[in-house]
Amino acid sequence: MRPLLIVCTTALALLATTSEAQTRKQELVRHDTVTIETIVEGDGPLLVLLPSLGRDSEEFDELAADIARSGFRVLRPRPRGFGRSVGPMDKLTFHDFAADVAAVIKAQNAGPAIIAGHAYGHFVAKMTATDYPELVRGVALVAAAQKNIDLKVRAWLAIATDPKQPEPERIKHLQMVFFAPGHDARAWLTGFDPVVQKSQEVARDGTPQATYWSSGTVPLLDLQAEHDPYRPRATQDQLVNEFGAARVTVVVIPNASHALPVEQPDATARALVAWAKSLK
Repeated sequence: MRPLLIVCTTALALLATTSEAQTRKQELVRHDTVTIETIVEGDGPLLVLLPSLGRDSEEFDELAADIARSGFRVLRPRPRGFGRSVGPMDKLTFHDFAADVAAVIKAQNAGPAIIAGHAYGHFVAKMTATDYPELVRGVALVAAAQKNIDLKVRAWLAIATDPKQPEPERIKHLQMVFFAPGHDARAWLTGFDPVVQKSQEVARDGTPQATYWSSGTVPLLDLQAEHDPYRPRATQDQLVNEFGAARVTVVVIPNASHALPVEQPDATARALVAWAKSLK
């Protein structure tokens, strides 16, 4: 039996980045013992944005507004632990997070959706496409890591996100991991939730890569950043070589690193919209 979905909606009028006012809504979707707060804006085909490790989808305001203005209904589920999103946080796997995303898509009664996962979010996007193929028509991998993670970069990440570390060390490693030369990394001294991050790391380490890596059989956009240490230039064609050029589209955005959609929201939106509109 499918779990009962209950949706509660509150409308919020916020100023968009243009001169017009754009309406956003916050919806609460409940499944099993989980409640997922979702920011919803725009009308059209569904496009879901998933955030990076330990971070909230609220930071995609500019990106989401750009995509919504291009004719999409943009859904931003807030991960468990942020806002009014609540649910079990211990001993989870990507299957649990995929179920949250699936519930959000089902509640719209307008799927299937494109899912764009930023960094850590691309794991959840892949798992959702694998577990719920009927709900997903494409996956965009936004600043996704190479198949075999560089453990040195993961060690840098641990320092960058640890509030107990001296601030200069954190800024240094935030710059190394997330930001292209000339971009100010200090903005990301905040925004990482340690409880959420720990729960997500446990899920990452507890889910075999083979169970989600292929993303089922849906089309893939491999949206890379020029300076991303998680995705060295030598690995640019990794997914094309594995899954074929007919399935995988590669776009590389210059002057950006692992924080791609925050560093270059306009370029990210243009790439996502162009690819999404190309899908049949």
